[in-house]
Amino acid sequence: MTESLLVTGGAGYIGTHTLVELVAAGMRPVVLDNFSNSVPEALRRVETLTGVSIPLVRGDVRDAKVLDAVFADCAQRGAPVSCVLHFAALKAVGESVSDPLRYYDNNVHGTLVLIDAMRRAGVRRLVFSSSATVYGEPESLPYTETHRIAPTNPYGATKAMVEQVLQDLCVADPAFSAVTLRYFNPIGAHPSGLIGEDPQGDPNNLFPYITRVAIGRLPALNVFGDDYPTVDGTGVRDYLHVVDLARGHVKAVQYAGNAQGFVAINLGTGRGTSVIELADAFTRVTGREIPRHIVARRPGDIASAWADASLARNLLQWGAIHSIDEMCADGWRWQSRNPQGYASSV
Repeated sequence: MTESLLVTGGAGYIGTHTLVELVAAGMRPVVLDNFSNSVPEALRRVETLTGVSIPLVRGDVRDAKVLDAVFADCAQRGAPVSCVLHFAALKAVGESVSDPLRYYDNNVHGTLVLIDAMRRAGVRRLVFSSSATVYGEPESLPYTETHRIAPTNPYGATKAMVEQVLQDLCVADPAFSAVTLRYFNPIGAHPSGLIGEDPQGDPNNLFPYITRVAIGRLPALNVFGDDYPTVDGTGVRDYLHVVDLARGHVKAVQYAGNAQGFVAINLGTGRGTSVIELADAFTRVTGREIPRHIVARRPGDIASAWADASLARNLLQWGAIHSIDEMCADGWRWQSRNPQGYASSV
């Protein structure tokens, strides 16, 4: 019997790259997205890349009627949903501090509505898009999955809350399988240059800020602090190619199909790169100078963060294979070919 995968938030940055890898693995995704932070053009690009038509339902993950209809329609077509990949979340840390209720409503309440719909449809496999922000200040590095959970902002708190919900659900329903993937810092783009990261407004994350400076949309990179106890005084993070991250989701779906219970897994490279090192790598790879200004630290930023990714290797047989130079080259290919993001083709 043919099975479908429901991908919530599938038109987003990570969702689109994951769709490409799911199709390549012979899986059949169905997308649910309300396009609050994405555009339909991204899915059209995915279809161009894969040569496959991907069913789309325009709707909100908090709408139980829409969810029930999606599950019912897939079943009626002879391709019932066997697993859900849940990407539909708001994700800007600063915005979560200024508007926390919106984040709790979308990220936590939305997941509860989704899980209820899954249970009504008899679907008991979920791959959840989580974040390394659940860890908070590091007690030690690298972060392992046994590190204490202590998020320092509402965005991270919503991810931690959903993880707790999934743990409790798996205790109450032993047949349920929930794989939560704690992302570190995905950057780059598909090597085709057709899909990539296209944040609305000024980017909240470092790499798309760098690419917009390189293309001339922003004047210079603000480096928030150069007095951290790191290799060059700037913050160190674990940057991961988005295609590697997408491959991790394919492995997680396969794992969830043969496992029960809750498991949290880091997805990272296990290597730290500073802000200055990333900007210098981008210049070395692309030839584009990145003007930068040192400014005050941002409240809540930590000096260093990188993953212990050994559990992903052991459970998922997954590991990152792309280098920082490849992340820079692929990200620049996307930005240079799409200077206004997806709006470049409109």
